Amino acid sequence: MKRTSLSPIGGLQPFLFLIGMYFVALFFSIFICSSIFYAINGKADTNKQVAKSHKMPVSKPVFASLVP
Repeated sequence: MKRTSLSPIGGLQPFLFLIGMYFVALFFSIFICSSIFYAINGKADTNKQVAKSHKMPVSKPVFASLVP
């Protein structure tokens, strides 16, 4: 009697699951580590950029308004 099911694919299911979970964990670890890295090392760079970006042009008047 011949089998019509694909048993080799069923045998590979745990292996494919582990490979998939490895890539998911790798993606999240890269995301989390890069977020922590930029949170720690980004402070020195942003302070310099903020100080440079807050220079207001003297020639243009600035008006303040409150919009509800």
